[in-house]
Amino acid sequence: MIPSKQLVREAADRIAPFVHRTPVLTSHLLDDISGAHLYFKCENFQKMGAFKMRGALNAIQQLSEEQKKAGVVTHSSGNFGQALALAAKNLGVKAYIVMPSSAPAVKIEAVKSYGGMVKISGPTLESRESESAKIVREKGATFLHPSNDMNVIIGQGTAAYELLQDQPGLDFVLTPVGGGGLLGGTALYAHYYGSECKVVGAEPYEVDDAYRSLKSGKIEINTSTNTIADGLKTNLGDKNFPIIKKMVSNIIRVEEEEIIAAMQLIWERMKLVVEPSSAVPLAAVLREKEQFNDKKVGIILSGGNVDLTKLPF
Repeated sequence: MIPSKQLVREAADRIAPFVHRTPVLTSHLLDDISGAHLYFKCENFQKMGAFKMRGALNAIQQLSEEQKKAGVVTHSSGNFGQALALAAKNLGVKAYIVMPSSAPAVKIEAVKSYGGMVKISGPTLESRESESAKIVREKGATFLHPSNDMNVIIGQGTAAYELLQDQPGLDFVLTPVGGGGLLGGTALYAHYYGSECKVVGAEPYEVDDAYRSLKSGKIEINTSTNTIADGLKTNLGDKNFPIIKKMVSNIIRVEEEEIIAAMQLIWERMKLVVEPSSAVPLAAVLREKEQFNDKKVGIILSGGNVDLTKLPF
């Protein structure tokens, strides 16, 4: 079921007091290199450093008072765990975050610093899901999926809503695609508020499940996840895929070296700290220049939570 225009608009109004309205930046040099007119929505400046704060806030706000008292739970190795912990703290709700033993210590500490109660699971998805289900049973907490929950999806799309307000007349909006929450949410707002604006997903060849899913008409999975874009290793879900299938025009795949080159351009030329996943849409524009030539192109820079000890350049 596709959410209504009223439903998505209400989400944008609901979360507005709790998020940064992040700036839209431009670069004459990157316009020259790409041949397009680029507008970067800087969610790397968002609270906790990524767009995921938006979906976490909207999802918690939609819970009943009884559900809020019992708390929320998710499993995450990074950004959504931090987002849910901070959103819950801001709204006075307990947050239980299941994190795999393989998660970087810095991310575990970040979740704790935002008030999240961390439970360490085994490294597998099955282990994370099992621990999450146990907390739901024992604490009565509500489980919120990082990308396959309709209230999360709608919340994530509010970044595109702001972009379309600040920069009307865009021909395209590009987002990275991993679990599909940002792409699905962006597609919803572009459908309702972006006159003739096409939505394009961008993903690495190494994890091209969304590209293959759009081609086959059913959710595909990856057999390997060997990409520098660590935020894009998850699969689409049954809530966001119908939106993506109906409203996303195409998905562009890029090579690892193209991601690194695009990331370096953003760091060097725009002086912006972005994580590898954020650079994937720019890499897609540079790869498919003909498609975007002389067009107005919005790019959502999804986040800036990067490990400075592991930069690829």
